[in-house]
Amino acid sequence: MVTPTSHDASPALAATGLPGEPVPPPMAPRDERLMKASLLTRLMRRPELGGVTGLILVTVFFALTADPSMFTLAGVLTIMTPAAQLGILAITAALLMIGGEFDLSIGSMIAFAGLIFGLLLVNYGWSLPLAAAATLLFAAAFGAVNAQIVIRTRLPSFIVTLAFLFILRGLSLVGLKWATGGSTQLRGISDIVEGQPLAWLFGGNAFGAFFRWVTDLGLLGKLENGAPAVPGIPVAIIWFIAFAIVATWVLLRTRVGNWIFASGGDSNAARNSGVPVTQVKMGLFMLTAMSAALVAVLTVMDAGSTDARRGAQKEFEAVIAAVIGGCLLTGGYGSAIGAFFGAIIFGMVSIGLSYTRFDSDWFQVFLGAMLLLAVMFNNYIRKRVTGER
Repeated sequence: MVTPTSHDASPALAATGLPGEPVPPPMAPRDERLMKASLLTRLMRRPELGGVTGLILVTVFFALTADPSMFTLAGVLTIMTPAAQLGILAITAALLMIGGEFDLSIGSMIAFAGLIFGLLLVNYGWSLPLAAAATLLFAAAFGAVNAQIVIRTRLPSFIVTLAFLFILRGLSLVGLKWATGGSTQLRGISDIVEGQPLAWLFGGNAFGAFFRWVTDLGLLGKLENGAPAVPGIPVAIIWFIAFAIVATWVLLRTRVGNWIFASGGDSNAARNSGVPVTQVKMGLFMLTAMSAALVAVLTVMDAGSTDARRGAQKEFEAVIAAVIGGCLLTGGYGSAIGAFFGAIIFGMVSIGLSYTRFDSDWFQVFLGAMLLLAVMFNNYIRKRVTGER
């Protein structure tokens, strides 16, 4: 009887080290998509992490350096009003960036749409609902033109919309001078829209009766004339919150949201998979232009006039707010709620500096620093989570 040696033993027996014991089959690699991630990992994967982190840091800074009145209800609403106007732009700009495109004409669109809205009211005597609807429709048509030029010529949207930034700004200056006989402002709008239908939808304060009731109970302060110190919530803030809710729902819960991400990630692969890339991008350009027109109507109703210089640099501030909120400049990644937080950061810093001893001109320094830090932070977190190099 011959005893097998290590040389003539079967590989199965040699692998186990125990004669007669079967070799277990090799384990299949685990699918990373089915692995349960920790809470910290899931949080780090969220694109709005940078916006939330920045908001916390900015809040702590002002809590330590600003006058306490900044964090009263009146102070918070004062901060939120400019944040809301920027945020409406930033949310739609974020959607467009996720879809892989830019629109640098939205700041100039605020001025030009405001010109159209004012002319229809003052010079042509249109009613407020008709003038607002016509202004929004014009903006939608202009957004479609922007999209067609980008899609058909295949020029970068950065270049196309940068050209229209100057074109619309110049038309605003020329148009207002023509309409007013040389001035760059068109006044008298407040008297025209007073008492008109739907005026409450674009101007003034919401929930005024509730705030008067709360003031009568002694829960809020009064002015010297007896009026509530907080007359209500500015309508722009309501629009801002509504935009954030709807945009987040569309991105995360609808097929259109998937199309937006796919169009920005790889438009050719998305088109081959049946995604209507052309229609998606056209819709995003139209939505972005319409949001600028809405901001124009809101600001005209608030100020009672239109101005050719209105909306200056808002295109860059909207992009910065979107980037702070987690959007990539290359497309295919981002968050609407992140842009929401990014806009609040802008409002807090732009208004909050007046509550401190710092010079308000530091706000310009903040713009550049926040853009750079946000991009570096988002890239670092994404590489840590995904393992990129």
